[in-house]
Amino acid sequence: MGFGLVVRFVARDAAAAHAFDELADQALDGIRAKEPGTLVYVNHAVPNEPHVRIFYELYADREAFEEHERQPHIRRFLAERAQYLESFEVTFLNEIAGKGASTDRAAR
Repeated sequence: MGFGLVVRFVARDAAAAHAFDELADQALDGIRAKEPGTLVYVNHAVPNEPHVRIFYELYADREAFEEHERQPHIRRFLAERAQYLESFEVTFLNEIAGKGASTDRAAR
């Protein structure tokens, strides 16, 4: 069953938002190369909120997420992101049903 999260990041200013995006891009390179259990990992800009980023992440299961968290590229991202941010908020998600990257079935 899929496991996911949504994270809302608020950067300090435009320069910090740009640097944060570069840091996220570097992490994404590692995710693409080394994380088959990471099904979706997307950094979104928010219209009319230039300092806000929303990450949507979907993993094959909780173990895939935990493996993601252990990766060197993610440990670096987690260690360095604070210098660019005013705040962040994480919402964890457990799949109920849907169509998409993790399943095309009703999970109930």
